[in-house]
Amino acid sequence: MFQGLFRGEHLLIILLIVILIFPNKVATLGGSLGKTIRDFKKAVSEPDREAQKPAASRSLPEAK
Repeated sequence: MFQGLFRGEHLLIILLIVILIFPNKVATLGGSLGKTIRDFKKAVSEPDREAQKPAASRSLPEAK
């Protein structure tokens, strides 16, 4: 009869209540999550861009 404490409907109701109680926090969290995802994608793609550069354009750091 009772299969679990939290089913999809329960989680949806809890999510709606949280959004109604903390609308500013949810907006801030969404913005932070978006920025984090953009930064992650940028960091993942940087090694690919470095590997695509011709060897002549890459410079080695000078020894002092």
